[in-house]
Amino acid sequence: MSTTYATPPTRAAGPTPAATPTPHTTGSKPRASRLRALDGLRLLAALMVAAYHYGGRDGEIGAAWGTSPKAQFPTAHEWFAYGCLGVQIFFVISGFVICMSGWGRPIRSFFASRASRLLPSYWAAVLLVTAVFALPPVVYEAVSPSDMLVNLTMLQQPLGADRVLGVCWTLWAEIRFYALFALCIVLPGANRQRIILFCAVWTLAAAITEGANEPLLDLVLMPEYAPFFIGGIGLYLVHRDRRDAAAWGIVGVSWLLGQHFAVDRLWHAPNPDFFSYRPSLVIIAIITAGFAAVAAIALGWLHRVNWAWLTTAGALTYPFYLVHEHLGWVSVRFLHRGFGVPAWATFGLTIGLMLTLAWLLHRYVEGWLTPLLRLRLTDRR
Repeated sequence: MSTTYATPPTRAAGPTPAATPTPHTTGSKPRASRLRALDGLRLLAALMVAAYHYGGRDGEIGAAWGTSPKAQFPTAHEWFAYGCLGVQIFFVISGFVICMSGWGRPIRSFFASRASRLLPSYWAAVLLVTAVFALPPVVYEAVSPSDMLVNLTMLQQPLGADRVLGVCWTLWAEIRFYALFALCIVLPGANRQRIILFCAVWTLAAAITEGANEPLLDLVLMPEYAPFFIGGIGLYLVHRDRRDAAAWGIVGVSWLLGQHFAVDRLWHAPNPDFFSYRPSLVIIAIITAGFAAVAAIALGWLHRVNWAWLTTAGALTYPFYLVHEHLGWVSVRFLHRGFGVPAWATFGLTIGLMLTLAWLLHRYVEGWLTPLLRLRLTDRR
């Protein structure tokens, strides 16, 4: 996902599709069913980020188009610039899904599920982007062999290595969230009281960190992203019991803090020298819509959105998110500048090509490596 906020500071990683409990109010473990609307929302957030990367900013994509995306999309570029907020929606979904998938699961199983979900497509994307950028007809600047190998660990950012995937900064945020949740919730055992305490302490600690200007605390507690993860956790508690006042309080405080950080990081005074201008009210409206969409799913209001193809859409979101930015530059360059395809057609074709590539990664990489990796990581032998 990137920064200006979807490149960094660019997914989501986006949360994984999973079985989810139906709402209940008794405190017993709910039976599993699938929230397909959540899969659709994940893909929508990924497409928002893709629109941002292809037409909502300058930089490498401008070089791929041959001119600034402002010239290619004179009106739409201003709307594409809001696509970076898909990252925040990803994080809300991630909080919901990780709380759902970690509830009642032992730490070994939780670790195996996260690693087997994230690593197969990620490894394939790192190797694929490195190889494509090295091709003679493409020749984009590539990272060093050493940095490419470090990228396979997902720890390139704290180590200061160059990134192969622009969107991997969001994966680093996700990994830190997983670690906090695993240590504080999964390891001792998930229950409502512990989760509420975790959300309250993390919220307060993140606010203190923002004021303390302490790099180590900022690295661990992520004050600008914490409200979105915490808000998603609160919405999962609402999903379990819509009358849970404490859960609604967590959601409300997280929304208030989340819109603050989004406006603080993305708003600027109107300036003709900037690529685009994002009014604060529109930023707030998009953040609100993201929270509201997950809330509607949590409350069961979108249970009719249960089309089978949404499961596939959710499965394609993560590999699409990984490959769309850098390989999208290559597609735009060849389609638009190489073959003269008009800008809007290039935009649509590039989205289609990246979704096709995501399907191939899902089918031929995740299809065999994910269950194999999960089996090996949970095998006590």
